[in-house]
Amino acid sequence: MALVADCGFRRNLGTGKSLSFVRHTQETSMPTNTAEIAKREKAALAAIRSAFGTEEDEFGATMFVSHHLEEIEAGYWQKHLGTDKPEPVRVLDILSLRSHWGDDDDDGIDVFDFTLPGEVTDYVISVRFDDDGEVDEISMES
Repeated sequence: MALVADCGFRRNLGTGKSLSFVRHTQETSMPTNTAEIAKREKAALAAIRSAFGTEEDEFGATMFVSHHLEEIEAGYWQKHLGTDKPEPVRVLDILSLRSHWGDDDDDGIDVFDFTLPGEVTDYVISVRFDDDGEVDEISMES
């Protein structure tokens, strides 16, 4: 729930109802909003691209791509990338955000999961953010 201080009242942005009286304006923890989600989605995709093919990414996007290039039929790649056997890095071009969720709090932006379009896999590339909103980890998950 995103809260803001306004005219001495803290209001729920979703309903506009006053929840409590406050005498100061205080920044709440990172609110879930479309701008922050878009920012993190962009940062996550950039981190995936940057890490791809490196030793540190052995069990992240690199494994995700190699696994799916081996397992998915040529027709899928032809439909989505215009070739039966795409270069591995091209697979990153079609990643889509499946979900984003939170760990201990309810802001829902601690982890972003990306996958291939069209219910072709249960695997995701999971990008975890630290408390400062920086990418902390990239891994392949099921």
